[in-house]
Amino acid sequence: MSFLLVMLGKNQTIVTEFLLLGFQNLHSFKILLFTVFLMTYIMTLSSNLLIIILVSVSHKLHSPMYFFLAHLSLSDILLTTVIIPKMLHLIWGEGGTMSVADCISQFHFYCCTTGTECFLLTVMSYDRYLAICHPLHYTTIMDFKLCLQLAIWSWFLGFVLTLILIIPISQLQFCCPNVIDHFFCEFAALLKDSCSDTSFIEVEDFVLTVPVAFIPFTFIIVTYVYISLSIRRIPSTTGKKKAFSTCSSHITVVCTYYGTLITIYCVPSIGHSFNIKKALSLLYTVVTPFFNPIIYSLRNQEIGAALRRMFHNNTVFLEERRRRQLNL
Repeated sequence: MSFLLVMLGKNQTIVTEFLLLGFQNLHSFKILLFTVFLMTYIMTLSSNLLIIILVSVSHKLHSPMYFFLAHLSLSDILLTTVIIPKMLHLIWGEGGTMSVADCISQFHFYCCTTGTECFLLTVMSYDRYLAICHPLHYTTIMDFKLCLQLAIWSWFLGFVLTLILIIPISQLQFCCPNVIDHFFCEFAALLKDSCSDTSFIEVEDFVLTVPVAFIPFTFIIVTYVYISLSIRRIPSTTGKKKAFSTCSSHITVVCTYYGTLITIYCVPSIGHSFNIKKALSLLYTVVTPFFNPIIYSLRNQEIGAALRRMFHNNTVFLEERRRRQLNL
């Protein structure tokens, strides 16, 4: 392993590369694990890209809820692309190196996508709140201009708030041992390998969880309290089921997303092993983006109908093309 060492004294050196251990002691399971994660990555990209295409081409999906869903799918694509390709490399090579700059860049884009997803889920809960609690004013308030502004702000805040944390991290000096016992460059591992004072960054990270995670999650809870109260006031059982079905997919995704997020960042304080931390991180970075489009497809009839129409139109088009070729 070749990396630049710059002496800082008798016992400290600055390193320009990290050694990521990934998943150790795989032995005969390496090929199986590599194949599983590769197929998961391909299916995650395909399913999320399919939702983006469906929302773009299907006129019946041109509504605020599906507009935000397309942005959520784009966020999932970026998140998995930041994490999984490098993880596959680590699995195949049973570990590998990554430069400090690449490591910080990976952590930056990881934070950007996760932060943006928090804001998008918040915006989607506000959309469901307006649709169910204020249906008469919904189309007037949630027009395309507001949808576009909310989406842009979600991406902008995810990027800017991440920079507040990334800039001081990029100024840290990292010393030996330059080993990260994980499959990606996560926050705790970066601070652990730093020989600089990280107390300010730790406080900054704690403060940033308020606007990025705590406030959005609280907002989502409050909106669904109002949504639940509004649904209870609907007189007919059919009307209640219809109203609940419009937000059931979003509730499922929120529970999955924040459930894994809380587990990773709160439960580990009890003292988990590195293997359990990796497993929890897999839920957040691999499993959740994989299941999000499945949840929306299975629990949403409009997406299923749009998917069937698209495949039907493609089948008709191919059949017509084949007939023309035969006539020629």
